[in-house]
Amino acid sequence: MFNRKGIALSLVLLLAVGVLFTVTGKVDAWWIFGGKDKKEENAYIQIKGSDTIVNLAQTLAEKYMEENPNVSIAVTGGGSGTGIKALINGEVDIADASRVMKDKEIQMAEDNGVEIYRVVLAMDGLSVVVNEDNPVKNLSMEDLGAIFRGEITNWKEVGGSDTPITLYGRQNSSGTFVYFRDAVLKGEYSDKMNRMNGNAQIVEAVKADKGAIGYVGIGYAAKDGKEVAGLNVMNINGSTPLDPKNVKNGSYPLARPLNQYINGKPAGAILEFLKYELSAKGEALAIEEGFYPVTPEFQKVNKETIN
Repeated sequence: MFNRKGIALSLVLLLAVGVLFTVTGKVDAWWIFGGKDKKEENAYIQIKGSDTIVNLAQTLAEKYMEENPNVSIAVTGGGSGTGIKALINGEVDIADASRVMKDKEIQMAEDNGVEIYRVVLAMDGLSVVVNEDNPVKNLSMEDLGAIFRGEITNWKEVGGSDTPITLYGRQNSSGTFVYFRDAVLKGEYSDKMNRMNGNAQIVEAVKADKGAIGYVGIGYAAKDGKEVAGLNVMNINGSTPLDPKNVKNGSYPLARPLNQYINGKPAGAILEFLKYELSAKGEALAIEEGFYPVTPEFQKVNKETIN
């Protein structure tokens, strides 16, 4: 039988559990009676979206799980639009996006009770790539747009050989498809553009086609500042994405932030993972994958989300 002291202790313990549940929405595994005073927490984080970001996100997740075995992280691609839709529908914790969310997507999120917060994971110098045998090294933004709109159809029109231009781009669920259309074409893609499922497919197609031109994240076009074998990375408006300073100072016109979106102010395991991604370790991994550090402009965005 309980005496009065035992009953009082039981009530205190129940009250403590109730407070934990009220504050966190769940009771984490605290072993009150087992003699353990260490919190045992298992977490599962789902990430989905941009094909440009997927390799980097997988690398970050793998390294983080090695250091934090109680956290499991699943990373899948499918395109920025796919990831954003999954976040809006409450199917994932983090959406990777190589473009900013559209106003209508933010409104849809609000209608679903999803409060959008943004983190900039790294910087990308979106790269225009051609076959290594193509003698053309420089394009203006105007000519680049005309090529992908289908107005310039032969390389001889921009100083190259008499070779028909073959276009390789992404499908319309891709954030890169949207970004390139809005930043470069300012119109619609040629209906002759081959729409590929990912950056890797574009790279392989351009390597095999002497008339090809495509666009991919810098991490797919170069390693350690050098072009991937079989490709030439074009100078755009006289600037190359192969030099990180051109991305940092904005002189390369296709420099862009790589984004992650979450529902609500980050907390718990999600917050700790985001902090890792933005740490010196995370930045080093982003550089290893071929991307660039977050610029001061977007560091301010991160501070608004994580503080």
